Amino acid sequence: MTLIGDTAGKPAGDIIKDGTDASFVADVIETSKETPVIVDFWATWCGPCRQLGPALEKAVTAAKGAVKLVKIDIDKNPAFAGQLRVQSIPAVFAFVGGRPVDGFMGALPESQVKQFVERLAKQGGGGGSPVDDLLDMARESMDLGDLGGAAQAFAEVLRHDPENVKAMAGLARVYLASGDTARAQEIVDMVTDGAKDPELDGVRAALALAAEGDSETAGFEQRLAADPDDHEARLELAKALAGRGQMEEAVDHLLSIIEKDREWNEQAARKQLLTIFEAAGPTSEIAKSGRRRLSAILFS
Repeated sequence: MTLIGDTAGKPAGDIIKDGTDASFVADVIETSKETPVIVDFWATWCGPCRQLGPALEKAVTAAKGAVKLVKIDIDKNPAFAGQLRVQSIPAVFAFVGGRPVDGFMGALPESQVKQFVERLAKQGGGGGSPVDDLLDMARESMDLGDLGGAAQAFAEVLRHDPENVKAMAGLARVYLASGDTARAQEIVDMVTDGAKDPELDGVRAALALAAEGDSETAGFEQRLAADPDDHEARLELAKALAGRGQMEEAVDHLLSIIEKDREWNEQAARKQLLTIFEAAGPTSEIAKSGRRRLSAILFS
């Protein structure tokens, strides 16, 4: 099942760019009517500018398009620096709606630069970045069963931020839901080594369950019909059901084992149950309902 085209790409638009007096109106005044723009007045001979510049670029990049940065060398472009009465550099101005609304002079600590950019992002965009909005849209589509819409939204996130772990995990879950476990595994394998994210862990758990879903259930069901206390057969049946996406039935079987013998096989049923909760997602109804039922058994 082909859900999307190539998801690879670079961030859209010029989030960070060099500006000039000639381009100031277009790059700053007009652009700030849609997206907040930070103007960094600097010069090659300015030591503090070399300290501030990377911190600004890092914070603006982290804002994922919610704020843009225009860097202007005042030696080559003195006109607008003069109009804004820049007396020393680095000098930073924040523009929203075509007007300067905030700013500072001198090199600030990275933490304060980050706060400045985040504050501007909220002022200009109501607190959310395009990436956050797209992720919310993708999750909503998933909840509605619109796999195509979810895939497109996750792909758009990756166009802005090619290494966004949440988007990669989400896209993998879309393919998993469509039955394409091979493609889902490929996407998970593309995630940078060491990346940590609950959604990614959930997809990995779901893939592990899917790998066990090829087992036939008839044999296990026959064994349970002959002996309802055959915990090994019930556990294997639960694994097979979970791998096929029949999570609720799998949870029922695992809770049945725990209710009869909590410690059986070094708590194998409980461990499998927690894997299902992780695969379904911590906020899913399967996880929430299952945890309530598990607690009732353990504390009865």
